[in-house]
Amino acid sequence: MVLSSDDLNAVWLTLQLASLTTVVLLVLATPMAWWLARTTSPWRTPISAIVALPLVLPPTVLGFYLLVALGPNGPGGQLTQWLGWGSLPFTFGGLLLGSLIYSLPFAVQPLQYAFETIGTRPMEVAATLRARPIDAFFSVALPLARRGFVTAAILTFAHTVGEFGVVMMLGGNIPGQTRVVSTQIYGHVEAMEYAQAHWLAGGMLVFSFVVLLAAGRLQRRNMRIGL
Repeated sequence: MVLSSDDLNAVWLTLQLASLTTVVLLVLATPMAWWLARTTSPWRTPISAIVALPLVLPPTVLGFYLLVALGPNGPGGQLTQWLGWGSLPFTFGGLLLGSLIYSLPFAVQPLQYAFETIGTRPMEVAATLRARPIDAFFSVALPLARRGFVTAAILTFAHTVGEFGVVMMLGGNIPGQTRVVSTQIYGHVEAMEYAQAHWLAGGMLVFSFVVLLAAGRLQRRNMRIGL
């Protein structure tokens, strides 16, 4: 049994979605994690809770509210239409936006922990050497937090690959546009094509195991070297 062209297209779209989500979230999550790691603002707790919300919120609930907000009558939908972007639901762009929100804590939290582990001492030393805060951030904080970036990238990519509820609610199951591996498996099961479903589901199982193995080894390595 080999994967069909539809299966391969779903795999390719999934890899595109996960890669874009990972890259964009690493850029967006870095300043957010840095602020959460260092701020004493009373807003820190509620913002941390909002960031972590996708961890406990059912994906279908998140997908439903994104669908309403981005629909033609929603505030997000009216904004995107005014900007000339059209309607985002049931498009790859809408799928990407949903993935960014759904995987946000998997990027922010490892980076926040990495920045908190650094402490304030390295930045204070850089300040005594007359380094500007922005220079110290790029030359000191980012290199010291590199393992946090690796962990965030691994978890974000894997979490995006495995998402289903948000995809179904916001993207549907359109071949070549929003049909990813998880929805392709769902379609095979609905059609009672269990052999095809086994190939894709087995691949997802192996992929998930490898990701968890890599993340566990990285965590143990960090503990050994004190990062």
